[in-house]
Amino acid sequence: MTGRTAITGLTKEELESKILELGQPKYRAGQVLDWVYSKRAKRFSEMSNLPEDFRTNLDTQYIINPLTPVKDDRSTDTTRKYLYQLNDGRYIETVIIPASIGQQGKRSDRNTLCVSSQVGCAYGCKFCASGLDGFTRNLEAAEITGQILAVEEETMKKINNVVFMGMGEPLANIRNLMQAIKIINAEWGIGIGARHITVSTSGLVPQIKKIAEQPLQIRLAVSLHGATDEVREKIMPINKKYPIRDLFDVLDYYRTKKSQKITFEYILIKDINDSLEQAEQLSKEARSLNAKVNLIPYNKVDGLKWERPNERTQKDFLNVLTSSGVQSTLRKEKGHDIEAACGQLRLRKEKQEVST
Repeated sequence: MTGRTAITGLTKEELESKILELGQPKYRAGQVLDWVYSKRAKRFSEMSNLPEDFRTNLDTQYIINPLTPVKDDRSTDTTRKYLYQLNDGRYIETVIIPASIGQQGKRSDRNTLCVSSQVGCAYGCKFCASGLDGFTRNLEAAEITGQILAVEEETMKKINNVVFMGMGEPLANIRNLMQAIKIINAEWGIGIGARHITVSTSGLVPQIKKIAEQPLQIRLAVSLHGATDEVREKIMPINKKYPIRDLFDVLDYYRTKKSQKITFEYILIKDINDSLEQAEQLSKEARSLNAKVNLIPYNKVDGLKWERPNERTQKDFLNVLTSSGVQSTLRKEKGHDIEAACGQLRLRKEKQEVST
């Protein structure tokens, strides 16, 4: 980001230091953060308990949220995808997924936000739209936290769960990711519990070890999508650098450090990874790590050849897992009518700009 610094990318301690530099007592940091995260002020001029000259100085040097809303797409299943423009003109996406509790038709009282961590992606997973236009840059911490604030403002709904499963590979941006998680988790910040924050990775082995050694009990999801090297390499190029055995070894280390179960995300792709042999191997590996498995029928992406298997194949795959004692779910389709797969709305917007 260029220009003014975003308040929403700073920890309380960092903001206290900045405020001391402005000649104000450090307790002003708590007042500013209360306005930003509790009262949700959009402008420094609204912060009425701060001295006027201090508000002017803040406005000169800082901004609150660096994201500009551009577009939202609404699904018939209440999933909504948002497109935001960054200060450098790039675009990112985030998706809110309400989950009703109780009788069908009642208002959703839990909301999960799928958050982006990069503009594009460098890892080239074959099923994914995020990397189709290549990798541009990492998101700053404020551009990550800003997604939560912007969606809560737009929807007037509290985000209860954050999943880093949007555009990009979160662990390739680990410094800014962990900075954002501190702010998301903090009582003075957004205030979402660590157990309600999930980081998804395609399998960056050294970085998985790093987050195993940090204290927060955040959840880890691994985009597996193949239970053997032969199959996984067709889908995920990263498997050539970090093959399955290396990945499972570091996951075994991770579970010795954390109380939360690891989740394997497994997108079912027709005639690629949906065989019963793959299901049996996946069951074996998941049992060895006491991991959960989340099966996801493939979401069609324009320009890619992959297709989703039929419902019978999906259920047969699930039955292999559950019959062997693996905690497994088959995700109900969400957002298919609005192209909720990561990166699709961004690509559409960028194509429109090129054509005009």
